[in-house]
Amino acid sequence: MLTINKIIKTSIICCLMVAMAGITVKAQTTTVPTWWFGVSGAANFNFYDGTTQRLNNSLIAPTAFHKGHDVRPYGSILMEYRPASVLGVMLNVAYDGRGGKFKDVIAPCNCPATLETNTSYIAVEPSLRLTVPSTGLYFFAGPRIAFNISKDFEYTQLRQPNTNGQLSAMHKTLISGQVGAGYDIMVSPASSTTKVSISPFVSFHPYFGQEPRSIESWSVTTLRAGIALKFGKASKIAPKTVTSVPAPMHVFVFTVTAPTAVPLKRQVSETLPLRNSVFFDEGSAQIPARYITLSTDQAITFKEQQLQNEQADNTAGRSARQLNVYHNILNILGDRLRANPGAVIVLTGASAKGPADGKELAQAVKQYLVTQFAVDASRITIAGRNRPLIPSEQPGGTKELVLLRAGDRRVDITSTSPELLTEVGGDMMKPVQINATQANPLDSQVILNIDSAKLLLKSWSVDVTDDKGTVQHFGPFIDDQASIPGTTILGSNPSGDYKIVMTGETRAGIPVKKESTVHLIRQDETPTKGLRYSILYDFDRSNAIVSYDKFLTDVVSASITDGSTVIIHGHTDNIGEEDHNMKLSKARAMDVQHTLEQALTKAGKTNVKFETIGFGEDAGNAPFENNLVEERFYNRTVIIDIIPVK
Repeated sequence: MLTINKIIKTSIICCLMVAMAGITVKAQTTTVPTWWFGVSGAANFNFYDGTTQRLNNSLIAPTAFHKGHDVRPYGSILMEYRPASVLGVMLNVAYDGRGGKFKDVIAPCNCPATLETNTSYIAVEPSLRLTVPSTGLYFFAGPRIAFNISKDFEYTQLRQPNTNGQLSAMHKTLISGQVGAGYDIMVSPASSTTKVSISPFVSFHPYFGQEPRSIESWSVTTLRAGIALKFGKASKIAPKTVTSVPAPMHVFVFTVTAPTAVPLKRQVSETLPLRNSVFFDEGSAQIPARYITLSTDQAITFKEQQLQNEQADNTAGRSARQLNVYHNILNILGDRLRANPGAVIVLTGASAKGPADGKELAQAVKQYLVTQFAVDASRITIAGRNRPLIPSEQPGGTKELVLLRAGDRRVDITSTSPELLTEVGGDMMKPVQINATQANPLDSQVILNIDSAKLLLKSWSVDVTDDKGTVQHFGPFIDDQASIPGTTILGSNPSGDYKIVMTGETRAGIPVKKESTVHLIRQDETPTKGLRYSILYDFDRSNAIVSYDKFLTDVVSASITDGSTVIIHGHTDNIGEEDHNMKLSKARAMDVQHTLEQALTKAGKTNVKFETIGFGEDAGNAPFENNLVEERFYNRTVIIDIIPVK
């Protein structure tokens, strides 16, 4: 005999197979009927629980019956009202068989005894129907009102005659409930106004309210599985005349952002944040060769101040100078530990291979500091982890995992000593001050923006015409943003008014043309002087953390004088989608601007001009390359240049 679980599973699977087999897609040329009528047939899988011993006033079984099950028929006439696509009502008036066989027992005389009941009802089942839009799937729930029409039983016991009779103390009326689901499968042609559907269904009737008798504790739980045949009357849908209206063409917005004066050079006093991490190559526990390591004799004479002097002119793009400073992080850390004998640090190595491998990475850094800078080993604690506290790889991520995991194989430096760390970025190491001359800085660029260009245009170009009619052509471009050095446009001219004409072609082959103008002035040869600050972000984060907010408010805004120009540039690394990175860089830059504006307003400084741009992962304007993991981390940045009024 099938177990209860097998019966339930078999019923559900059969109904689902029938439903899925009948799924078809047909063109809708008629309305959906509001009223449906039909019949249904089903099998009631009845499960008995409780106690039954007094069968009627003249027969008490010597041993009580408890559990049992059986399958009995169910048949109904039905009506459905569906005034809306989702909500409707159903009504079934049915013959409802609830009889069955109890599990055999042994009487005190060691005689097997059996009991089979043949109870049945006329059931009235109104239900609320909820249809899943655009499918035949529906769910229903409602009460069941049952009127008893049969209460016969058959009792047998070995060594005595079989006894047939009627159960006593039977409720004449039962009120219970049901929940279920079905699937309407249309079998009539789509064009026919007479709609016919076959609907497999299942329903569950819990034992609540289904105690058949007023004595003892016999209760019934029923699982019903069956199929209904339904008929409905529809109306023809008059065909609609569709007038083809061409979609309106996108109105492109073309903007040009240009410096009021094109700087040739700028003397920069830069506060460079030091990332508190040493990154290790996959499969190696040796400090990578790109980090600058010193001999014992060199370490004795090394001073952090050696890195602060100007080394070379830096173009608008990648900065070897800043990367060289960061790659001296072990020497900077050793010099600071040597100068502050009371400071202690914790080195936490992270490796996907496990905490033991991470601890080995931390040990390599500790060994260098102890050996080369004679730092007491007791001042350095090491630990190992599977992942850093703030990892680049996120749970569920599937793209560019090699690059992300390279950023998570590292040793992080933490300390409670303010001589080593700073409030900038929480655990970020105290920054290094660099003085340098920057040639052709980023804010000397003319920035061109054409919205939705990457999505809607094949490509676009610009023609720049001066007041003498000389034309310079730039392009083609495929992104939403492009930049042209202001010095390239000016050439040998000290200043000029320029007409900029953007031409492109949509992916549908329609030409696009937009115009703008710009006025450029070349600054004199004397380099302007300014201050520079940088903020570093964790992977895919746009909001500055609280410690950065404090740094922006207390340090950066305090350096901004009335009349200054504040130039804010946002950047990202090259991991992720290009459009996402562009939005992320703009969000980072605007987040910084808003924080500074609030601080300046509180300080009463209102005569400050902001020039804020996001460059995304644009390789031509990125501060660093993206080949090394350190470069990618430093490209996740916002750079703030403060240019005082002359």
